[in-house]
Amino acid sequence: MRDEDDGGRRSATAHRIGEPLDTLSVEDLTERVAVLRAEIARVEAARDAKEAALARASSIFRL
Repeated sequence: MRDEDDGGRRSATAHRIGEPLDTLSVEDLTERVAVLRAEIARVEAARDAKEAALARASSIFRL
């Protein structure tokens, strides 16, 4: 996956788990860490919302 605008370098925002990181610059790695932290926060927020919905549903349907 090449990005024409960056001379063939992979964008730091495109990440695949387990891919080699040795070709990325320090700036790219720093950007990737920020992107992944934001994604973790997004996934945790979705999980928390689902847990809250399950708790509400459970309280409604308790006998």
